[in-house]
Amino acid sequence: MNDSADLLIHARWIVPVEPAQTVLHHHAVAVHAGRISAVLPSDVARRQVCAARVVELPEHVLIPGLVNLHAHAAMSLLRGIADDLPLMRWLQEAIWPAESKHVSPAFVRDGTLLAAVEMLRGGITTCNDMYFHPDSAAEAFDLAGMRAFVGVVLIDFPTAYAADADDYLRKGLAARDRWRNHPRIGFTVAPHAPYTVSDVNLRRAQMLADELELPLHIHIHESENEIRESLETHGLRPLARLARLGVVADNLVGVHAVHLDAQDIELLANHGATVVHCPTSNMKLASGIAPISRLLGAGVRVGLGTDGAASNNRLDLFQEMRHAALLAKVASHDATAVPAHVALHMATLAGAEALGLGAQIGSIVAGKRADLCAVNLGDILMRPCFDPISHLVHVAGREHVSHVWIDGEIRVDQGTALLQISDKELLRVAAVWQTRLAN
Repeated sequence: MNDSADLLIHARWIVPVEPAQTVLHHHAVAVHAGRISAVLPSDVARRQVCAARVVELPEHVLIPGLVNLHAHAAMSLLRGIADDLPLMRWLQEAIWPAESKHVSPAFVRDGTLLAAVEMLRGGITTCNDMYFHPDSAAEAFDLAGMRAFVGVVLIDFPTAYAADADDYLRKGLAARDRWRNHPRIGFTVAPHAPYTVSDVNLRRAQMLADELELPLHIHIHESENEIRESLETHGLRPLARLARLGVVADNLVGVHAVHLDAQDIELLANHGATVVHCPTSNMKLASGIAPISRLLGAGVRVGLGTDGAASNNRLDLFQEMRHAALLAKVASHDATAVPAHVALHMATLAGAEALGLGAQIGSIVAGKRADLCAVNLGDILMRPCFDPISHLVHVAGREHVSHVWIDGEIRVDQGTALLQISDKELLRVAAVWQTRLAN
């Protein structure tokens, strides 16, 4: 008697991510009711599984959907607006003035939708976002069919979005209430950074995250100047200050973590915190190279993020995997640092676990949600292929993503995103915002 499935995907290779370093040859994934129901050899699947739809991927590797653990999605509208500036000049002279003038619910919705399309076409199925107007961001991610976490942003100073800390929290929590039962949209508590949030409000953020059982998403130790100012103002390095306030915990998702000493790494490891490595953004802003080998060696979970398109300028986790692997090798003078399977783990399961979704996504295991990405390795430029995991990190790019599924629903088919809005309309939206921002 045959088992039934909604979808059966046959692939040349499957890299399930767990167990680590596993490559399954000529296997299939069966999907039923949005979940992976079985992973089995293709010849067995052809005999035993009766599927409503069968997809054949004879030259492809099937991997879990990628998890972008840190992004400012709406900033896709600011792509390239202020290149080749150091971090604080980039923020103070270009980004913050542009945001003050232009950020609105429409800006966030349109920018996030453009970012979602870019991410989907690059195999990203989940995004952890931090930006203003979370209600509009959630609307865009929902329209794109993505899985997303949206930040309840907290900053001490006023912006076009909110007047003060109370206003940030009120608006963010109201958005969370509106979306709290959505199957694909979750929330984090997202104080911007130690240098923009006071002790009182950092404590409020942690208490809120604990009460609501949410991740706490924050930039940490991004620049040397940040460390110096913290020592001058607080007498402590930022992470030590956060630890004193009770903010360093197992729900901490700390972004960048470029400038760490041994005590910082020990704090992160002892508290089970997660670091989000954004190698391309760190290079572009000349922030430095995060000590990823030392973090991993200490047992710290490390995920990957793109940061925003204004400081990258791509929302491309294939690029981040490659840069993470190569930078770790050159920084540590160790060619064995961050092998390809570790980089892939960082881009998938590590990110899922940081968001509390490790039991739901991040690997191809029966019972998990069917968030999947197929990468075509059939091009002559990819041959020969001795190790598909190595090819994913060091050869393939987002342009080789052929199919993406979220909850078993096709979102990208043969490289084309399947949305309720056309590419023509998205191009019109981008052009409108370019005109506004240029004036």
